[in-house]
Formats: sequence, C-alpha cells, structure tokens
Amino acid sequence: MTIALVDGNNFYVSCERVFNPRLEGRPVVVLSNNDGMAVARSAEVKALGVKMGTPWFKMKDLARRHGIVALSSNYALYADMSNRMMAVLRQFSPDQEIYSIDECFLNLDGFANRDLVRYGQAMRRRVKDWLGLPVCVGIAETKTLAKLANHCAKKALAGTDSVCDFARLSDAERSRVFSTIDVNEIWGVGRRLSEQLIARGITSVEDLRRADAKTLRREFSVVLERTVMELNGIACLELEEAVANKQQIISSRSFGSYVHDLEALGEAVASYIAIAAEKLRSQGSHAGMVQVFIRTNPHRANSPQYQGGLTIPLAEASDDTLMLTRAALWGLKRIYRPGFAYQKAGVAFLDLRAAGTPQIDMFSTARDNTRLMAAMDRINGIWGRGTLRSAAEGSGKKWQMKRESKSPAYTTQWSELPRVG
Repeated sequence: MTIALVDGNNFYVSCERVFNPRLEGRPVVVLSNNDGMAVARSAEVKALGVKMGTPWFKMKDLARRHGIVALSSNYALYADMSNRMMAVLRQFSPDQEIYSIDECFLNLDGFANRDLVRYGQAMRRRVKDWLGLPVCVGIAETKTLAKLANHCAKKALAGTDSVCDFARLSDAERSRVFSTIDVNEIWGVGRRLSEQLIARGITSVEDLRRADAKTLRREFSVVLERTVMELNGIACLELEEAVANKQQIISSRSFGSYVHDLEALGEAVASYIAIAAEKLRSQGSHAGMVQVFIRTNPHRANSPQYQGGLTIPLAEASDDTLMLTRAALWGLKRIYRPGFAYQKAGVAFLDLRAAGTPQIDMFSTARDNTRLMAAMDRINGIWGRGTLRSAAEGSGKKWQMKRESKSPAYTTQWSELPRVG
C-alpha cells in the first residue's frame, strides 16, 4: 500500500491570506469563538513562542510589540475553501479519505511508475495555483507513517521540503530521522500516553518503532500495538472512502454577552436547532430524541451558578426543523430559571436513525414538511445560512458570539464578494 497525507499549512490563516494578501509575511492569529484564544497561528506567530490555545488577553502586549494581526474565526470561509481543496486533490487519486478540514489521505497504489515526489509537488502546485493555499505532502506505506512523513515535510526533515516520500529512505536513514522526533508527534499518541511511554524510556519515534508490540498491547491497548506495526510498515488502518454518519449531532455556543431572559435563550436554542437539523438532513438521518441544555459561567465564582438540561423523546423520529424546534423550546421552558446570567446554551440530537424507516405514530397530527425542509436547505445553500429560518430564531440576536474582527464571507455570500477597483 502507498498512501499520501496532504495537509494545509496553517490552514485558517492561509485561507485569510488568499483574500487579503497584505497579511502575507505578517504575524497572524485566528481566534476561537468569542475571540477567546488562538486556534490558528502563522509561522511568524509560532516563531514568537505563542502556543495553540493561548488566550488572546495574554497575547495583547506581545501583539502590540510585534504587530500581530488577530482575526475572528470565519468558519463559513474555511469550510468552503476546504471543500474546494478536497475537490482539487480528488483529481490525483480515485480513493480519498477526508480526515479533517485541512487533511486528506490519498491512495497511491498503482502509481509505482510515477516519481511520487514529483507527483506530490504537482499536488502542491495545483492547490496553490487554483486556490492560493500552501500544502505539504507525506507519502509512505501506512497511514501512520504518511502522517509522520507529512510532519517531516513541514519541518524539512530527512532532506525534504514540503514533500516527503519515506520510500526514498533506507532503514538506516529512517532510524536516524525517527530518533530526532519526539514520541508525542506520532498520530494517536496523546499527552497522557506519551508521558507513560517516556516513563518507560520510550522518548522518540524510533524507540516506539523498536518496542515489542505484543508487550505494549498487554500493558496499554491494541491501538498502540497497531501503531507500532504501522510504524514498521505493516498497514493496520484502511482508507475510509465513506465517512460514517454521526451517532449524535451537537450544536452549542458561548454567548457574546450574558443572557438573562427566556426569550433570548429561546432564539439561541432555535438557531442551534436549525444548524443541527441541516446537518441531520445532510447525512440522511432522523432524530429520536432532542436534548437541550443551558449553563452559567463556571469560572465566574462570584456569580450565582446554575446548569440545567433535559432530553425529550419524540413520538416520531424527525428531521423537521420546525418540529424539533418546538420540542427543544418545550424543554427549555422547563429547565429555565430566572435570575441567572447564562453564558452558554446548546442542543443535541440523539437516537439517530436512517431516514426513510420511520416508526409512525398513528395518532400524529404533525404536517409533513419534507418539501419545505428541502426548499429551505436549497435556498440557504445558495444564499447563505439563515436566509430562510423559523420565526423562533428572532432577528436581533444580541446574544450571538463575539466576532469583532471577522473577515467577509468571500466565497459564500454574494454581497461580500471581493471587489476590484
């Protein structure tokens, strides 16, 4: 098996730079919901020692000294650019697994007659020329090694730059490179596991590769055993061309300012239901239960604290936004308590079932809104989410999360298209 892992470089920042070239070469961070912390950093910001997840208020002095540009997250832009990038990369292999918003695996079996480093460079050029996004490519015989090869490509290890093919390295060269990479850089080895491995003297990728897989299985898990096998070129993880449907769908946000009244909470909950219901329909599922929850700020010790949640079973599993909204608002009224400053609300769809196999309630008087939902999704897909929405979502939305420095929706809103001249 030969697999390539293609990964966008500093993806959120790169998406912003495509439409604002003045950001090129400047230190840029993209902030999380409510402009809270760094979720993406340009290379210039990383060089200043800013870690992922650093709160923005702790960076402000550094930002003033070094001219760091802070942008609010623009998820609509990033998702659309991701879809375009994946479509371009799909041209290089008939088998693609989209792993995350900025990563995908490509099956390169049958490409033995090609120079795979040149092929990887061709991928990079096309994504850069067509979309303006920089990517790196790692190529190897297993998914775990392909992820590691991508790391080497990004860090210019193993004498590579932007494209790394482990097939070009001898076993001695692999050992030398792997000995320089910390064990926590391995796909699937998190902080807690890496601490346990380090305590056993396994500090590098090479240490883990040479460890006894059966012993590690007994002491840790079968997952770690498979990781060791994958590091040794034995494929244990198949390419997943079809993404499995989610078993639950959650939509929640922290508010831009505290919410006190039931009406504003209801608008937020209705908006989150609309988002989740669209995802529900897109994967062809119905929800058998709706959960709604609200809470105050647990870090605000001087304020009264409260959190409440309720799960509402549905008589008929549904993907109808209007029906799901009614159920969620019914639940919200039962968990709401006046006198609290609410910081967050959310909804979840549980007991998901395939659409088309409903258990009908013989006493149901609910309308069939299938065509209405299809029309809503189609219009919102063209003109942007929220163009058509239920009245329960309201219009003012003062509770919306804070995004004071968000760039325009360059690719998904006609009114925000870039203008020349």
